[in-house]
Amino acid sequence: MKERWVRGGCLAAAGILFLLFFLNFRGIEKADLLETEGRDFEKAEVVKIIRDNRTESGNIVGNQTVVLKILSGKYKGKLTQATSSSSYLFGAHCKVGMKVIALINESEGEFVTSVYSENRGPVLWIFIGLFVAIVVLIGGKKGIFSMIGLAFTMLCILFVFLPMIYKGISPIAAAVFVIIYTTIVTMCLIDGISQKAVTAMLGTIFGVVTAGIFAWLIGKAAGITGYNVSDIENLVYVGEMTDIRIGELLFAGILISALGAVMDVGMSIASTLNELKINKKTMDARALFRSGMHVGRDMMGTMTNTLILAFTGGSINTLVFLYAYNYPYRQIINMYFVGIELMQGLSASLGVILAVPFTSAVGAWILGRSKEK
Repeated sequence: MKERWVRGGCLAAAGILFLLFFLNFRGIEKADLLETEGRDFEKAEVVKIIRDNRTESGNIVGNQTVVLKILSGKYKGKLTQATSSSSYLFGAHCKVGMKVIALINESEGEFVTSVYSENRGPVLWIFIGLFVAIVVLIGGKKGIFSMIGLAFTMLCILFVFLPMIYKGISPIAAAVFVIIYTTIVTMCLIDGISQKAVTAMLGTIFGVVTAGIFAWLIGKAAGITGYNVSDIENLVYVGEMTDIRIGELLFAGILISALGAVMDVGMSIASTLNELKINKKTMDARALFRSGMHVGRDMMGTMTNTLILAFTGGSINTLVFLYAYNYPYRQIINMYFVGIELMQGLSASLGVILAVPFTSAVGAWILGRSKEK
């Protein structure tokens, strides 16, 4: 009962802290980076195809002309003619009855409508719901708490981290704060205030901070900064119009991207050591440390592969481009893109690797001190 009260109190304090941050940042006035007056994105349904863009050979060329029925907003129920592009990024190949998102541009009482995309929001929410249901079904109570922890982490990124950096706070400092904050809350949700949870918290925080330090060292040695990313022109414009420190975003992103993998390693080792201590209470700190290292070494290979392959998979389009154009080695190895991907993968993997002995040592020290009652 006492443990439940302590756990509930910690979670209540974390919730109050989040609410304070939310209320403090709620009224942020954002700079007008893009003129959006007179532009609306509304749900619509295709009711008629006036001119199709499919040729006799089956190819899709040019634009479609369709009639849409607006289903939301101030034009709800209105029929309007619209164009639909055949590009890969915008528009949709419309069919009668298809649900789409209409882009309405209004000026001086007249408006021009185009099809922005297929309305894929409901489908995405269905799959998100399916994902949550499977996690809860398999994980039970722990699955519910893990989903709450994931939702809390995403809320902190959206309503704490992003507003903090928009207000001019260092993105790296903001990332470290959010990582520590969300790690403590997630571990408390999953396992309460216990020796296992404390071990996992400390191991996770150490691993993520270590990953950030290594990323900074690699960047310094290789001459890579946050201004060497591909979309830097747009980011510089954002930085000029706001207080966001563009140069630190790259390293803040590395910290956040490493959190999931390091947290997995930290909790796995802490849970293993805890189970060993429960089933064999005579194990001392040295034996627990050796067991943690054995488990951690098995995890290091798979988790390192997971991180490297995750970063590689996110850049597969560029890799295919480089391979197809047969770029020479010296050009490839000195590209900023390649250096940044290697920096991200190596630093995150090093964070995972060094989290193993640290978590094992902390867990052995905490659990090894427990005496059999």
